[in-house]
Amino acid sequence: MKKEELEFFRKLLTERLDNLLAEASDTVLGMTDEKTNFPDPTDRAALEADRNFTLRIRDRERKLIAKIREALERIDNGTYGICEICGAEISIERLKARPVTTQCIKCKTKQEEAEASLGL
Repeated sequence: MKKEELEFFRKLLTERLDNLLAEASDTVLGMTDEKTNFPDPTDRAALEADRNFTLRIRDRERKLIAKIREALERIDNGTYGICEICGAEISIERLKARPVTTQCIKCKTKQEEAEASLGL
């Protein structure tokens, strides 16, 4: 992969990481600042449902943060854009669509077909 392409992906991944970390910080602050007392149980249940939804989203983002950090490490060690299964180069189009991917489209398709046949 060309140096310019690697720098493009480094910048893209770094920006996404910064945004996710800022959102996580805002969520924590928002949840700790709320000292609302709800006399109506329905209102309290709605607040808890919203919090639960937000926490599920943040958990997914936490996993994405780990993948972004791993992708940045792969850029640093020269393995970014190389399929971890077959060793082929991952297409730029695929990396643009999913910059944290570790597999080329052929290997990922095979993996998903195998999972589908096992009912996973």
